[in-house]
Amino acid sequence: MDVEEYRQRGKEMVDFIADYLTGIRARRVFPAVKPGYMKPLIPDEAPQEGESYQDIFEDFQRIILPGVTHWQSPHMHAYFPALNSYPSLLGDMLADAINCLGFTWASSPACTELETIVMDWLGKMVGLPSAFLHSSKESLGGGVIQTTASESTFIALMAGRSEAIRRCKTQYPELSSSEINARLVAYCSDQAHSSVEKAGLIGLVRMHYLDSDDESYSIDGEALSFSIQKDRENGLIPFWVCATLGTTGSCAFDNLEELGNVCRQENLWLHVDAAYAGSAFICPEFRGWMKGVENANSFAFNPSKWLMVHFDCTAMWVQDAGALHRTFNVDPLYLQHENSGMAIDYMHWQIALSKRFRALKLWFVLRSFGVQGLQEHIRKGVRLAARFEAMVAADSRFEISAKRHLGLVVFRLRGDNELTETLLKRLNASGKIHCVPASLKGRYVIRFTITSPQTTVEDICTDWAVVKETARAVLANEEVRDIPMAPARKVPLAETRLRNAHFGTSLLLANSPMSPKIVNGSFAAIFDSNELFKEFERKLKLSEMDNSSPAVVRRRIKGMIMAGKQYSLDSRMDIVSTMHSNNKESVEEDDKDSQKSLPLMSEESPENEEATGSEM
Repeated sequence: MDVEEYRQRGKEMVDFIADYLTGIRARRVFPAVKPGYMKPLIPDEAPQEGESYQDIFEDFQRIILPGVTHWQSPHMHAYFPALNSYPSLLGDMLADAINCLGFTWASSPACTELETIVMDWLGKMVGLPSAFLHSSKESLGGGVIQTTASESTFIALMAGRSEAIRRCKTQYPELSSSEINARLVAYCSDQAHSSVEKAGLIGLVRMHYLDSDDESYSIDGEALSFSIQKDRENGLIPFWVCATLGTTGSCAFDNLEELGNVCRQENLWLHVDAAYAGSAFICPEFRGWMKGVENANSFAFNPSKWLMVHFDCTAMWVQDAGALHRTFNVDPLYLQHENSGMAIDYMHWQIALSKRFRALKLWFVLRSFGVQGLQEHIRKGVRLAARFEAMVAADSRFEISAKRHLGLVVFRLRGDNELTETLLKRLNASGKIHCVPASLKGRYVIRFTITSPQTTVEDICTDWAVVKETARAVLANEEVRDIPMAPARKVPLAETRLRNAHFGTSLLLANSPMSPKIVNGSFAAIFDSNELFKEFERKLKLSEMDNSSPAVVRRRIKGMIMAGKQYSLDSRMDIVSTMHSNNKESVEEDDKDSQKSLPLMSEESPENEEATGSEM
């Protein structure tokens, strides 16, 4: 492709994208394809000679688009938003063309300096204290753009771990870093995002899950203090806490003020995960949940969720950048420059060496919409969610499972979990709307999030009509009548069922899922279809949390076998588990064995006990 064809195709692409976004309401939200649909449509090997752009783009429309879940659709209500906007797309187009790698200031000064400026803009917009801002003379911290909130959580955990090990080695020089690490323990709510659990697994530290309140689904300082005391008595070293503002399952808010006070007293690193809700804090009326944020060591949310900036773009702030430097700093000669130490080198603030020029699209969006425009966008989503909540509450067949916060409504059919699960599967199989489930204290619920800026009251009413008719059919144990939608989206029910018979095994978004997952993965391998049943029956038993009979579970397994083909290990991950019940005793025994070889700092001597209580 030469420059002239690039000019032509680029203009065509802009027109295609504009047509796609303006016409997305007419598209089926969830694709009617099965796992492996693409393999027979694409050759096994890359072409030896280059192909024409026209052929490539035609294959995109023929092969790729039919398998796309349309996240920008006004009928997309699964997960949390993943928005885009025209200013964001244009800003990233420029960033892609420049294609600088901003690992140091010298590698592209504008990349680094714009990031520090827009992170201060954004920090002020959400009301962060000056200690988190680059521009504050007293501040030792500042903001950085990471890829995801999950990565930010892991970075915060690693920084907190390195700080804890450094303190402990000062007090107990006879202990090695690995011995200290084996005693570290971190805390989060049982409603925290699964990425917190993953951070603990990768960081090789224990993660203790605090039981959330049965009504608010949040944790407070009392629960944290009690767990810290118990762990210290057992010779463990508490060092890190993740507070969630806007949990994935129900958009619940942990008591940040109480947790912050405990962390300050106990000298624990406090990380705030506000991935979804953080965007709403640009509106002053929602900042009450941030009370106590001045005690946080790190704070992160995703502008790529709700602030019209497309993925990836996570905003993270720290009060002390030195903790990141001590954790991630490597300084080979080829990365040094004459302004080293005088300017920010973001390679010391992240896991990866390089970074994209993400600040450019964020800058374009903040300037194009302005604070007021973004505030109105947030408030519109909240109003639409309240409207949908009112519709659900007025129907006696349904119940609101948790208090609505911001743009998320959590609801279910009254009765057994199986009814709501069947309802969700049929809703998703229709392709007209898309939702995902969550588990709230053993109850299977449906999450309905306002995601698209194109969503209107009419869209919400149409979606509710689909939910009501599908619920009627589920409760009557009959087929769902087809509800007319936009003409271009109408798909006969028989065809939908034929092409999408196995759809419905959605991910559960909580640390304590309803559908069990594999705990003992040591035997996980590619199984022959017949042997799979034997392995699951031999090595695993039904979770106490799952009320399904063995026959029901076996039917679910059969449904996921996909005609005898193994597509991926993930396709089996929510079939069977023993959760804590099978492995709890063995894990506790392992913990005891690992502690026998080390002195108990909180019990061996009065000096150690005093030091532990005051410093860790």
